[in-house]
Amino acid sequence: MDATLPEPRIIATAATVEDLSDREGFDEDFLGLPVPTPSLKDIDTVLLPYTHFSVLMRPDKRLAAVTALGIDGAKLMDLDRSGIDWRLDPRIAEDQQTGERVYARNDIDRGHLVRRASAVWGDTRAEAAQANEDTFHYTNAAPQAAKFNQGLELWLGLETYLLENAADHGRRLIVFTGPVFSDVDPMYRGVEIPLRFFKVAVFLVEGSLAATGYVVDQTPQLGDLPDVPRPGALDDDGSDGDAPPLGPFRTFQVPVRDLAQLTGLDLAQLADVDRMPIATTLPSARTTSTWRELTSPECLDLDFDLRG
Repeated sequence: MDATLPEPRIIATAATVEDLSDREGFDEDFLGLPVPTPSLKDIDTVLLPYTHFSVLMRPDKRLAAVTALGIDGAKLMDLDRSGIDWRLDPRIAEDQQTGERVYARNDIDRGHLVRRASAVWGDTRAEAAQANEDTFHYTNAAPQAAKFNQGLELWLGLETYLLENAADHGRRLIVFTGPVFSDVDPMYRGVEIPLRFFKVAVFLVEGSLAATGYVVDQTPQLGDLPDVPRPGALDDDGSDGDAPPLGPFRTFQVPVRDLAQLTGLDLAQLADVDRMPIATTLPSARTTSTWRELTSPECLDLDFDLRG
């Protein structure tokens, strides 16, 4: 074991363990129509409820397969993150989640999957504060190069933009987020670092469900981390494969059906209501062939008019 890294922590005893038993998690009826958390076939998962969101964990990856969040834009609060530490979730074993060891003494950030600012809402300040703290569980984190996590204003701003310009039903929005695992994800300190992440936004348009899908890439930034293997370096001999054909900091609008194929998640309900026009006009197009690069939220390709 590398003595320069933090030792794995033992989860607290019953007397001091964090009590998460009252967490209700993601509400599948949040929009007034049922939208369940996407499931994953033939792979063991664990569903962990928190305040306003749930995390479907993949213990084999030690990372989430998908997070599910309901955002009430009318009840968002501006709370800071000072004094909140990242912590393990006591409901699953330590070796089924990442911990501080993955993120210590390197340029890798604990990247929130459920965006902290999007979860911080409620009828009371206490409710919002509890959601704020809940986002700091390692189950809601994914290893991201620091530049990636801190610099992608477009990726982080999509939720706000859709809330302000598209979401009906009291400015409510559902967001599913997670890694796109692939065979070229480099292994680092016992965890595969996902090179791409996805997001699906679900909202109402004139009373009907609508969905849009997105992918963002962090491949180029990993090359700046000296102790992280290059993408594709998965073989015992350390040989390199080809890096994914995506550029730096690029965000794409993509057909939801592509996300289903890439992740294995059951997204059929959302693919059927995809509001990306090309998803309807070219239903059998090859995966990734119809992706649309975004340079600003205004580049979104939607088959309805945003509110002016």
